[in-house]
Amino acid sequence: MPQTPKPAPKLRDQLHAIIRTKHYSLRTEKTYWYWIRYFIRFHRLRHPRDMAEAEVAQFLTWLATHKNVAAATQNQALNALVFLYKHILQQPLQHIDGIARAKKPRKLPVVLSHAEAISVIGQLPHPHRLIASLMYGAGLRVSEACRLRIKDVDFNLHRLVIRSSKGGKDRTTLLPQTLFTELEELIAQRTHQHASQSGMPAPVTLPYALADSVFLHPQIRRASKPQHPCRNLLRCGCVAAA
Repeated sequence: MPQTPKPAPKLRDQLHAIIRTKHYSLRTEKTYWYWIRYFIRFHRLRHPRDMAEAEVAQFLTWLATHKNVAAATQNQALNALVFLYKHILQQPLQHIDGIARAKKPRKLPVVLSHAEAISVIGQLPHPHRLIASLMYGAGLRVSEACRLRIKDVDFNLHRLVIRSSKGGKDRTTLLPQTLFTELEELIAQRTHQHASQSGMPAPVTLPYALADSVFLHPQIRRASKPQHPCRNLLRCGCVAAA
């Protein structure tokens, strides 16, 4: 008997697979799926394969004229749809005409003075104070501060190694000496907690298969070689719950 052909994977599954293959961040995947789903609903659940440049232009124009989105938001939606048609549907969009572009206003950024920043950080409880201090003193994003591993903290060279940052790139940044004591105490606490509570789930999204390699099942952990403490994470959510 002839075999029944397998149904084509859903758009969501295709997007997930391609995003993972290209090593894009989870936030990018969620953002792209949000705009793809918004685009489909805007056109009354028509499949994107049955639409093209005209429908994309209509959607982007509606965002600017009716939803009053910012220019960056409109560009984000455009990038998601370009990715959809190029990498998932294999129908690259040609030149899109007639889009009403959202205007990008020129605004001066609001910057806190050093005294104001220190005052705000001082009002935060632990461990949020340490997260904010790392963001302010080392220029980290929230996700970067929460995903730091012990091996990424170099006290000798006064630096932090930021892995799989924006665009999947690694970089280094300065580690403020004023945070040495707090970080050393946190590392000691997390190392002890990791040794006594192996197999606990990660409260933050870890890149690629790192979650499986760090947070092994307790039985697998006991059967394997002891892990170096640098495999642990400075996971602020667990510290707050401790």
